[in-house]
Amino acid sequence: MLIHEVDLDETVLAQLIHFSEDWTVENSCYGYRPNDKSDIEGNRIFFAEDDGNIVGYLFGKVYQSKQMKSIMPEGTPYFEVEELYVTPEKRSQGIGENLFRFVEDAVKSEAEYMVLSTATKNWKAIFHFYLDELDMTFWSARLFKKIER
Repeated sequence: MLIHEVDLDETVLAQLIHFSEDWTVENSCYGYRPNDKSDIEGNRIFFAEDDGNIVGYLFGKVYQSKQMKSIMPEGTPYFEVEELYVTPEKRSQGIGENLFRFVEDAVKSEAEYMVLSTATKNWKAIFHFYLDELDMTFWSARLFKKIER
């Protein structure tokens, strides 16, 4: 398994868009749609490769905190994970965890926290992954229910 940071070029962009199209078909997240160039530009991009094939990615960027005082002081640098994706056939093999930990190490000189949001439909599995396996801390939740008429 090779995990590395890549620069955004047309090949990387095409691969990320292709993965996001596959993710959309999975219908595993509320409101997820395929990415376009504007969704990806400006982010740091990391690929996981297995036998020369890209099997996962993570992208995000560093921000300065605003209105997050319950977890960090104003202006604290944090890395916002925009997307973390592993191909279905490679899931539950440690690739997502290795990607996350690689990025955490890569950004630790410029960020004090890793932050992410999720709109997954399989929240139990995702919470297990992020809370139990990656030692993240739960911060908040936004829930919804359609009102029946």
